[in-house]
Parts: sequence; structure tokens; C-alpha cells
Amino acid sequence: MPTRVNRQTVDLTPYPDLVVVYLGMRVNRLYGLRTLAGYGPQIGQSGKDQPEGLLSHESLLWSLFPMHVGIRQYWRDLPSLLSWARSEPHRRWWRDFLRDSGGTGFWHETYLIRGGMEAVYDDVPSHRGFASFAPVRPARGHLFGSATRVGRPEETAAPVVSEEELYTPDAQPEPTDGTA
Repeated sequence: MPTRVNRQTVDLTPYPDLVVVYLGMRVNRLYGLRTLAGYGPQIGQSGKDQPEGLLSHESLLWSLFPMHVGIRQYWRDLPSLLSWARSEPHRRWWRDFLRDSGGTGFWHETYLIRGGMEAVYDDVPSHRGFASFAPVRPARGHLFGSATRVGRPEETAAPVVSEEELYTPDAQPEPTDGTA
């Protein structure tokens, strides 16, 4: 006898500014397992700590070989996500990763319910997500920070790590106390 499907949906009207982020870290070299093991528990704990505006944090497994793990997060709004991204410990993780990916690759894709999508792929050897069909460009200039990539100029506070800090050898790092 056939079983009827218990079909359900959700009412997102209480979340008019919802933001969904998919993030992934891929092991590109054997020593990348150490990098992944270092970041993984910290990132998992940050979701459990429920930062302001984080509605849900879910772990994902993209593949075992090569090892590719990820998370999906739902944020109340873009300002909450950007505020957390510019705070510690995320700011430190991102700065350190961008200075040395440690044998891994990292990517994220962001989707806003009110419109706008953006992505970045750092040391990701194969195109995935948007990069599997859209033209790929260097993440420089106006494409450097996520707020400008998503097309929200009103949210264009300084990126987590400045382009100058990342690409200028003599640049002094910005303070990591969350004030930058």
C-alpha cells in the first residue's frame, strides 16, 4: 500500500532579511588535514556559541577523497553576518588563512532573500558552485570584500582583511580587537 508523503514547507515571513551561507574547506595537500583539524573544531564551536543573528549552523560533508567539509548557516540579516565576520575569532582565522592556506582551499557562497548573491574561492583547484558556470574573476578591487560583491554598498564597512594588508609585503596588520 502506498504511503502518502508528509509534505511540509516553511513560513519565512518572520525573516525578511534572511541570509544563507554555504562554506567549504577542501584538503588540497596531505598537510592540509592538519589545517582542517585545527580550524574545524573552532568553527564548529563558533556555531554552537550562537553569535548574535545566527539562526542555524549545520555541518556538511561534501566528499571524503579529497576531504571536503562544509557548513550551512542561516543568518537573520547581512549586518549580523558581517558584524560576526569582522569580530574575533573569525577575523583572526580569516587573516591567518589568507596569509597561508595550509594545504587547503576555502570557498563560500552567500544568498540573500531580498536579492543578491556572492561567492569567493580561495585556493580551490576545481570550479564549483557559481564558478562552474559563471566567469571567474580575481577577487581584487571592488570584488575583494563580500559586501561589495553582493551589491550592498550600504554595508561596505572595511573587509575582514584589507586588500592592502593581504597583498602589500610591508603593510602593517590591522588591529585584531574587532575595532577595524
